[in-house]
Amino acid sequence: MSIITYLKDIPIMKRIFGIVIIIAGFYIFVTTNMVFGLLFTVIGINLILTEGSQINLEDKTYRTIKSIFGIHFGKWKSCPTFEYVSVFKTKESQRINVATATTAFTNEIILLNLFYNTNKYLTFYKTDNKEEAFKVAEHFRLALDVDILDATETETKWV
Repeated sequence: MSIITYLKDIPIMKRIFGIVIIIAGFYIFVTTNMVFGLLFTVIGINLILTEGSQINLEDKTYRTIKSIFGIHFGKWKSCPTFEYVSVFKTKESQRINVATATTAFTNEIILLNLFYNTNKYLTFYKTDNKEEAFKVAEHFRLALDVDILDATETETKWV
């Protein structure tokens, strides 16, 4: 596992809606109006486009990415000198709006942040599984020679 990828999740309804808009855009492009077809396709692509980051542990490079259908775009940069990796527990809220109905989901997640220059950080990994988070943190620890800060409980501690 030399490249670790972190992508923000897209709500399933937004993803389905985006794919439907893309298909409709192609259909309109081919059958009716090229401009409106292209416009619908671009709107659909924007709906399913997601952002995130990747780190290459072998080359010690990272990049912020935009991803669509598993294809990642972004420029690789040299990693700063990371000081430590923080395993951080927080809550994530997602709001979904469909026509006249709105609903919000809140769930606990665990983020892995790599800190540098005292208080700057890059979020590289997100999960809901604590054991998985610490396995990835251990991988970061070995590859980047940094310490692990456990911030999943009320009292933080170095691991």
